[in-house]
Amino acid sequence: MPRNSPSIRPLPLNKAVDLRKIDPSQKTLFKKGKKDANDSLQSLCAQLADLQRLIYAEHKHALLIVLQGMDTSGKNGTIRNVFHLADPVGVQVASFKKPDPTELDHDFLWRIHAETPQKGAIKIFDRSHYEDITAVRVHDLAPKSVWSKRYNHINAFERLLADEGTTILKFYLHIDRDEQKRRLESRLKVPEKRWKFDGSDIIARLHWGDYMDAYNEALKRTNKPWARWYVVPANHKWLRNLVVATTVVKTLENLGMKYPQPTIPPEWMEFD
Repeated sequence: MPRNSPSIRPLPLNKAVDLRKIDPSQKTLFKKGKKDANDSLQSLCAQLADLQRLIYAEHKHALLIVLQGMDTSGKNGTIRNVFHLADPVGVQVASFKKPDPTELDHDFLWRIHAETPQKGAIKIFDRSHYEDITAVRVHDLAPKSVWSKRYNHINAFERLLADEGTTILKFYLHIDRDEQKRRLESRLKVPEKRWKFDGSDIIARLHWGDYMDAYNEALKRTNKPWARWYVVPANHKWLRNLVVATTVVKTLENLGMKYPQPTIPPEWMEFD
C-alpha cells in the first residue's frame, strides 16, 4: 500500500445520511495533488492485480463491488482506471440497464442474483439493484407499497451473499449538480463522447432533489455490517479513483489470503 493513500470510512451504522452535507470536492484526503495521486494509483493498481490473482487461485472468497451514483458520476471511469491491470478472467462487470420484459416478469432481484460473483472472482456492478429503490421511487415506476419493502429484501439478499463467502463493497460516487452539468456539456462538445449523451440524463437531472432524498434513505437503510456503504467524493476523478482503489486493496489484504499448495505428490515436483 503506497504511503499516504487516502482512506475513507464506511458510513456509520444506523445513522441518518444527508448527501447535501458531504462535500464532493474535498481534497483533504490526499493533499499532494493530482500528479502524485496518479503515481499512487498505478502502484495500487499493480497491487490490486496481484491480489486478484490471489483470490482467484485460493478460490475461497468472492468480492462484489457495487457502484452507484448520479449520471456522469464516473462508474465506467472508475472501472476503467482502477481495474485495468487485473486479469479479465477473474474480474467481470455487470451493467444493469432498464429491465426487459422477461426480467420484469420475475422478482426484481432475479437478474441481480444471476450476476453475483462465484468463488475466486471479483464482480463489479455498474448500477445495481439499488435502481429499484431510487430510480423506481423517483419516477414512480412502482407504487410505494412495492418499493418500500425492497430495503428489507436487499438486506436479506446481501446477508445471504455474505454468509456464503462474498465480501461486499458498496460505493456511492458523489458529485454535485454543477459538476454534472460540466460533464454533460463536455459530452456534447466532444464528438467521441456524444454517443453517451441521453435524454434520460436531463430528465433525471430535473429530479435531482428527489434522487438525493431517495439515496439518503437507501444509504441509511441498507448500510449493514455485512455490506457497508462508502460515499466517495467524485467531483475530482483522480481522487475518486484513488479512494476506490485504496479501499478495494485494503479489503482484499484483510482477507488474509494465501496461495494454495499443489495437490500433486511432492515426488512429482522433480522430473526430467
